[in-house]
Amino acid sequence: MIRINLLPHREAKRKQKQSAFVAMLALGGLLGAALVLMVGGYNASRIATQNQRNLVLKNANAELDGKIKKIANLKSEIEALKARQQAVEDLQGDRNQPVYLLDELVRQTPDGVYLKSFKQDGQKVLLMGVAQSQERVAELLRNLSGNSPWLERPDLTEVRAATLDKSKTGRKVVEFTLNVSIKRAREMEETAKPGPKT
Repeated sequence: MIRINLLPHREAKRKQKQSAFVAMLALGGLLGAALVLMVGGYNASRIATQNQRNLVLKNANAELDGKIKKIANLKSEIEALKARQQAVEDLQGDRNQPVYLLDELVRQTPDGVYLKSFKQDGQKVLLMGVAQSQERVAELLRNLSGNSPWLERPDLTEVRAATLDKSKTGRKVVEFTLNVSIKRAREMEETAKPGPKT
């Protein structure tokens, strides 16, 4: 015998497929939302970790900046102390400078040259004098520039012929004015040190 199903089976299958489709959509939506939440949570945790690392780096940078400022301050303080120490050493070395100056002037002044006056201003000395001839002035310049360990860089500023005031014969002489520099004791030590061997 042949059975015929007269029930609306197509509509039941269609409803079943629709409910399965809706269930799959809901399940896909839930899975998508769960996936988005998981990825969002993972990204948020990574961002929080990176922010903590950035904060640690920022604090370390701030600490290093403070140390660098302290080092810069220390360097400036060291330079100031070195400058003070150099000034004290220069004062200590310059204490005997007038003695060396007078001694060198006596040694380096040739016969026929007479110094009328000299004036020291710092490391510069202004010499004024009288010489028998211009050759004697040239000899004085050579002595001051090459032979003297304490005097250097003589600079002749004025040479002129003059008549001696107290001379009965009206003898002619050469009046001169020159500047010369005094070496400091530390400069003498630096030039005395041998250079590095190569």
